[in-house]
Amino acid sequence: MMIITLLGALGMFLFGMNMLSSGLQKAAGSGLRKFVASITSNPFKGVLTGMGVTAAIQSSSATTVMVVSFVSAGILTLTQAIGVIMGANIGTTMTAWIVSIFGFSADIASLAVPLMAVGFLLSISKRGRMRNIGEAVVGFCLLFIGLSFMKNAIPDLGHNPEAMAFISNFSGKGVFSVLFFVTVGTLLTIVLQSSSATVALTLIFLNMGYIEFDMAAAMVLGENIGTTITANIAASMGNVSARRAAFAHTVFNVFGVLWAICLFKPFLSLIALIINSIGLGGTSQTPLYSISMLHTVFNLINTGILIWFTPLIEKIVCSIIKPRANEADDSPKLMYIGKGGAISTPELAVTEAEKEILHFGQVVREDLEYIRHAINASESDFPKWKEKLIKYEEVADNIEYEIATFLNNIDRSALSEGSEDKIRSMYRIISEMESLGDSGEAIGRLLERAREHHQSLSHAHKIDIESMLLLISDAYDAMSYNLKNGEKITDIDNAVMAEKAINERRAELRDAQLKIVEEHPEEYFESVFYLDLIERLEEMGDYIINISQAVFGKKS
Repeated sequence: MMIITLLGALGMFLFGMNMLSSGLQKAAGSGLRKFVASITSNPFKGVLTGMGVTAAIQSSSATTVMVVSFVSAGILTLTQAIGVIMGANIGTTMTAWIVSIFGFSADIASLAVPLMAVGFLLSISKRGRMRNIGEAVVGFCLLFIGLSFMKNAIPDLGHNPEAMAFISNFSGKGVFSVLFFVTVGTLLTIVLQSSSATVALTLIFLNMGYIEFDMAAAMVLGENIGTTITANIAASMGNVSARRAAFAHTVFNVFGVLWAICLFKPFLSLIALIINSIGLGGTSQTPLYSISMLHTVFNLINTGILIWFTPLIEKIVCSIIKPRANEADDSPKLMYIGKGGAISTPELAVTEAEKEILHFGQVVREDLEYIRHAINASESDFPKWKEKLIKYEEVADNIEYEIATFLNNIDRSALSEGSEDKIRSMYRIISEMESLGDSGEAIGRLLERAREHHQSLSHAHKIDIESMLLLISDAYDAMSYNLKNGEKITDIDNAVMAEKAINERRAELRDAQLKIVEEHPEEYFESVFYLDLIERLEEMGDYIINISQAVFGKKS
């Protein structure tokens, strides 16, 4: 029963930690994404940003996954990402201090229960941000209630000499013991997928006297390796940049653990010196404070050393993580979101999707050039351009499907209201883009059918068609600008004027051709082909203006 209770308490702790982090992230909303995305190339600013964000949202995993996704989306460079990851490692040590200060010196669980009433009242507020803060408060309470249950559920090994003797067999054996407990800390963090939970369990074991301080220190070092797994899992389906950012996190932490093991005893002596010099020594809480201090100092020293070698770390990860075979293919594909579903932080998934949609717009625009080539192609060259149009229609279908799947997998309950509105508009945008891909393939079929019936465009007709293509290119320019600057635009007059120009040119060409048919009925069939082509091009203008309208409608 004690084991079952311990597992339940651990689950409550993890659930509370996730709820706390989720509530804080939703309360921050798009501001969190904008804050991280505004990082400059200065590694020191990146470190400060990583520290601040992780301390605020209480999740180094969320920060690291955010950074990996931003690298994948091209928002951050690998150099910038490495700085933020270093800062995230420092920021996550805040959790150990919170647990060691409040989790053992006082029965904070007794205060957490009435505090949940405050969280509940906030959670039923009509204001979205207040609801999110209420979620964070309830998560904070569950975290400490779970910690309290964990402390009470762990069996007293003092009455079980055999168990104590078994544990002592792994202690006091020098480097072997250190490596063993580093491995335990690593595996425990991988299983729990939470470095905070591992640190909490380590502090409990230390407080109950089940392990010595040096072995608890080794477990905390192992936790720094285990915590890198989350980012690597998140990046595994991403592009090569995402995988490199995640691996840089592993390189950083593994290097730190290696030097800490080599200088293990001097390092522990340094921690003792710091604890005593700031007046935290000589109390029952001293071992707990020492573990928290070790966690912080370890990451500070590691960052202080490696921040100067950021370019070298970048070279190492780039030399080890190579592009996959399919990433060397020059055919259009997903560039930013990766297949397999949304990333673990919903607010950040919105940014991923926005970048992928911007890339989707660039892909469908390439279709316009293939249409131009197909219209002007010779008999021998036409099949090549027709195949291009068919291929791009399939590409557009695939990208639309993958983006829609990605959006479907985003947890709506974890999104701010502005982000929910954006997602609704994204569905319309990708549908219109897919229709642009269909238009290219339909024009290819129309050209092929005309050739089969020995119909062709005159030189004058080709000049008229080129004027339409130029106007559509202008409409694409407006669409691309609006997609890229969606948060900043105050109107879509550029898109409206471009679409108006297309409609007016279509009307001019149609009226002129109908007059020709009246005077020369024998040109009827060629005219039908020409007018059908004009209508297809005008439809593309409709799809393009619809995209700008959707962009303008999703502003938060």
